[in-house]
Amino acid sequence: MHIGDKIPAIVTGGASGLGEACVRALRARGAPVAILDLQKERGEAVAAETGARFVETDVTSDDSVAAALAGAASAHGTARIVINCAGIAPAMKTAGSKGAHDMGVFERVIAINLIGTMRVMALAAQAMREAEPLDGDGSRGVIVNTASVAAFEGQVGQAAYASSKGGVAALTLPAARDLARDGIRVCAIAPGLFATPMLEGLPREVQDSLAAQVPFPARLGDPGEFAELACFIVETGYMNGEVIRLDGAIRMGAR
Repeated sequence: MHIGDKIPAIVTGGASGLGEACVRALRARGAPVAILDLQKERGEAVAAETGARFVETDVTSDDSVAAALAGAASAHGTARIVINCAGIAPAMKTAGSKGAHDMGVFERVIAINLIGTMRVMALAAQAMREAEPLDGDGSRGVIVNTASVAAFEGQVGQAAYASSKGGVAALTLPAARDLARDGIRVCAIAPGLFATPMLEGLPREVQDSLAAQVPFPARLGDPGEFAELACFIVETGYMNGEVIRLDGAIRMGAR
């Protein structure tokens, strides 16, 4: 699958951070892109800058995702590239001086990061499997989900986040197997410490301290590097069912 062949794409969480970088990389290669995000003002700005289409979308809602996919399809055709970057990362301990973990917060993280990923993937894959193959292999599409190194080395305060991203990682192989006969590939990227709005909101000394923990290169990851890997996965037809760490060889400590 060659992105330059104007293959329709959608990116959840595409208004900022890793998702925005993916939108820009896909558009630079000529793909029609729909941004699915709740950040209306920012999403519309990225869409205007890149020539993408913004669709306000709540990944926790079946109706919202279905409508977004239908809208994107009416504009560009059935999405054959799906990159799921929508997610949140609140910090909260399982129990402590502030009490037990708020179950509402836990459920919301799972609802957005894990169930939202599954919802978009399942609905998009259903549309893909009804479309014509794109090449001699019978490829109908590719889905790239976002896990995290927290899936493997969750830190203090990351019970909810690590659980959600661990779920995304575990989802990769069975989803790839489910969709194999339909010619749909599924992979996930597990990023380490990246210069996203979440980390860039921290004090500079904290950012520098985090960057120093990365073995090599000793810096925060550039969202553009995540986007390049996502595009590589899309265009590498034999890559399927894999979770790929992108982390400068870091292995996270407890804190």
